[in-house]
Amino acid sequence: MVQKQVGEKMSYNIRLCKPYLGDKQTLLSLLEEILDSGFLLQGKYVEKLEQAFAHYLGTKHAIAVSSGTAALHLSLIALGINPRDEVLVPAYTFPATANVVELVGAKPVLVDVDSETYNISVDQIESLLTPRTKGIIPVHLFGNPADMDPIMEIAKKCNLWVIEDAAGALGSTYKGKRCGTIGHLGCFSFHPRKIITTGEGGMVVTNDDELADRIRILRNHGMRISESQIDFIAAGFNYRMNELEAALGLIQMKEIERIIGERQKLGELYIDALKGIPGIAFQKTLPNCTTVWQAFVVRFRDRVSNSILRLLQKAGIEAKIGTYALHILDFYRKKYGYEPSDYPEAARLHNESLALPFYNGMGLENIIEVAHALIGVSHEDRFV
Repeated sequence: MVQKQVGEKMSYNIRLCKPYLGDKQTLLSLLEEILDSGFLLQGKYVEKLEQAFAHYLGTKHAIAVSSGTAALHLSLIALGINPRDEVLVPAYTFPATANVVELVGAKPVLVDVDSETYNISVDQIESLLTPRTKGIIPVHLFGNPADMDPIMEIAKKCNLWVIEDAAGALGSTYKGKRCGTIGHLGCFSFHPRKIITTGEGGMVVTNDDELADRIRILRNHGMRISESQIDFIAAGFNYRMNELEAALGLIQMKEIERIIGERQKLGELYIDALKGIPGIAFQKTLPNCTTVWQAFVVRFRDRVSNSILRLLQKAGIEAKIGTYALHILDFYRKKYGYEPSDYPEAARLHNESLALPFYNGMGLENIIEVAHALIGVSHEDRFV
């Protein structure tokens, strides 16, 4: 059976993602307790999720917010990034990484990426620094750790802030350190395709007391509460997480090691099943690092992935492009006059990469079905 078209929506034999929500009975009991309490706003369950998150990562502070994008946005504002500034971001990432820099009025300066790790090319960073550069946002793309040691060395030498976009890297490690805990701030997403999900939601982590205090104030309309006195000391945002979302996250955090272990096993099974396909390449992880495989993205060298994508969809298998080369997207291309050749590796990855179905609970039979479909289209796509 292949995909069916229902209105404008497609149904698939194998979905791209199915979020794992933990034990449903425990979750329903917790949700019922929250609903019966009548207290749905940011409260004790948000605080419990923050505590569980900080404990797992080993950070002093974890601040729950409404999305991973909100986490990045608040981090930039807390650091004082303003319209005179520049912030370096990888050219191959989800647009939110650069969008938040635009939203504070600063300029996102794109850096091309490494063709094997898909992460920011460290050896290009220093050549792009100017007196206006104030920070770097390395992305641990698809959960794969960026090379943080040289990034932090450059940041220290040049007095730059580092915000880790660890949206999909909860549990990934870089030389024994948890991703998101190495820079000045780390930002996580709880979107349904991430390691744990709250539907929407995000988290900022830091060991800096002052930065944590600023972010807590900014996420809640600029409100400061002290000695039962309330004042508004900044033009803040409504970037809070609610209690129902926090309950979803709490249930999954209790199983975080099992969730990550299963994803790593699935990644190994996928590589073993696909490695014989001509021209296929897998995202490389640096030595002494571990990835949690937030997404399983493969590259078809010198072949346009969109044609393979269409053939997979016809076979009832949902897939998507890996992510985006920012400089070929309409907004950034028009605003800055970019050409595709300006960031060649990012452009190639945009055109040649594909995210395959990948989620906790995925069976080996599904992986084998995807592998057989890819083997079947490996030659056919050349004629599409």
